[in-house]
Amino acid sequence: MNHSICIATSTRADWGLLKPLATALHQNPDIKLQILATNMHLLPRYGHTIDEITADGFAVDATVAMDDSADDSPQARAEAMAQCLSGTARELARLQPDAMVILGDRYEMLAVASAATLMRVPIIHIAGGEITLGAIDDAIRHAITKLASLHLTATEPYRRRVIQMGEAPDTVVCTGAIGVWNVFQQPFPTDAELRNELNISGESDLAVVTYHPATCDDADPTERFAALLAALDRFPALHCIITYPNNDPRSMGIIRLIERYAAAHPERVTAIKSLGMRRYLAAITAAKVVIGNSSSGLVEVPSAGTPTVDIGIRQAGRLAGESVIHCDEGADAIAAAIERALSPQMQQLAARRINPYAKANTLEIMEKAVLNFVVSLPHKPKQFFDIDFTC
Repeated sequence: MNHSICIATSTRADWGLLKPLATALHQNPDIKLQILATNMHLLPRYGHTIDEITADGFAVDATVAMDDSADDSPQARAEAMAQCLSGTARELARLQPDAMVILGDRYEMLAVASAATLMRVPIIHIAGGEITLGAIDDAIRHAITKLASLHLTATEPYRRRVIQMGEAPDTVVCTGAIGVWNVFQQPFPTDAELRNELNISGESDLAVVTYHPATCDDADPTERFAALLAALDRFPALHCIITYPNNDPRSMGIIRLIERYAAAHPERVTAIKSLGMRRYLAAITAAKVVIGNSSSGLVEVPSAGTPTVDIGIRQAGRLAGESVIHCDEGADAIAAAIERALSPQMQQLAARRINPYAKANTLEIMEKAVLNFVVSLPHKPKQFFDIDFTC
């Protein structure tokens, strides 16, 4: 009996993580794979990354447009969420999937999950149980956990946390992080090929820079990012590959700064809307340091053998390996952290590739859990799992 599984994707980052699972499901003759693309995938200013999905050989079965206005206020993003919820409900009514796969914690994914819940489409949630105290994503992630019926967590502590939230242990599977699996299993360009693709001349050491607004930080993210750029000015020998932020509230100021900084320093800065998975893996492997506040710096980058400089509060609370250097938002603190990351001692430590998110056979475990879930449909209504506390 065939089962239809719809994968929801909204950004360059989550598609890069979801692609291996999408490939495995697509190759299974008992599964009808559907892909729903929304938000940043459909926006030219962020690279129109739906093209990356089709270039990977997948058909996009549904698109859900969200507002592309220049207003990046929290209100505008909330109103865009309403568009996403309505559009997702319409597409789910048409597609009629047996289950939906959602990764992570973005605001539009809460809209997707809400629509799926109301339409009684069971949710498979990837990467629950994590904590990021500096972003509203933290609350959204936990909300999606409570809407989901199957949970695929990246580490055992995260698995325990999902159970602590009232999810039955037999519905929570520790798979390891699929992004780490990508580092070791997916082909990507060599250093020379990457430089050629990005038109980077010379042999300067590379740095990959990705900075998003910390949505629980009261400070202006543009001022925060300006401090990062001031720190980068102290390392003129580094060639910086700077990627655009996600379209979170208050992100447009960061994009304007990136564009101005790249125009002022064309010899040592490459600004790019989206690297795509293969070039991103090549970049973090070839780089001497990865700088910013993206979750990838903590999850995937340690397995690439590269030190990470994690700035500010956005990832506070998330597990991190020894090759991750946390620092404050000031230019002096960032510069000191970059200096430490470039030291021979940290380069040698990072080369050991020790990573709390690594687990053998991640994709195999993930695929098996998803298939077991769908073949046992329909499920009984979720029960709250009460932990037996002993006082």
